Amino acid sequence: MNAFTRLLSTKIECYIRFRRSFGHAYESQASTLRSFVRFVTEHGDRGPLTQELALAFVLSCDVTPNVRHRRYGILRNFADYLSVFDPRTKALDLHALPRSRAIAPVRILEESELLRLLEAVRECSPLHPIRGQTLRTLIGLLASTGLRSGETLRLDRSDVDLERGILLIRKTKFRKDRLVPLHSTTREALGQYARARAAAYPASNSPAFFLSLRGGRLSPSGFSVGFRQACVKAGLHKGLPRGVRPHDLRHNAEFRIMPSSA
Repeated sequence: MNAFTRLLSTKIECYIRFRRSFGHAYESQASTLRSFVRFVTEHGDRGPLTQELALAFVLSCDVTPNVRHRRYGILRNFADYLSVFDPRTKALDLHALPRSRAIAPVRILEESELLRLLEAVRECSPLHPIRGQTLRTLIGLLASTGLRSGETLRLDRSDVDLERGILLIRKTKFRKDRLVPLHSTTREALGQYARARAAAYPASNSPAFFLSLRGGRLSPSGFSVGFRQACVKAGLHKGLPRGVRPHDLRHNAEFRIMPSSA
């Protein structure tokens, strides 16, 4: 590690702490900046931070144009900060990597498609019925409340008030908490899952409401795998350029009866 990469590593960590001091989570941005340090270290660049170096890093990432645009923006903001400590730092061109305006259309599921999806979840893990019930309850919750999948996966047991029919969603968008009311059928489905979970994981110490097969919190990747499997089994990806995403269920949602394939 040369003098430039040492400076870069130190100032990036300072910058991350600085941004978080304002209440920002700054998780994905921090990951991008640390990846940049690794890129510079591996290539032995001796600085300074220039337009060419920033573009070399961003274009080396196998991601979509819009993700490249966001990563470049993160570097551009950091370059402004770094220039205070290293005057050789070049200002990065705002328009070097324009954002793609092509936005994938939302897939609105018909009621019959949603029911097929919920039924297909049962077949994803026949040897472990609790996995199917976990995924089915999660999908039904997304379709009936409009929550983001990340918000449901972060739910703790203490956040689910089945007696009053209210969810506490913590640290959501803009780092705020909010309360979400539940339809009586949604509350009943969550109660059924809670009882099945207690029977399947009697020794689990996890505070999470939705559990993986190992008895810990269900991860985003674990949910994504199960969701894709169910979509394929339900035939929802046939003839489409892009498959159904969990986020699409938000656009189906309203305060309504919990969908059920039973």
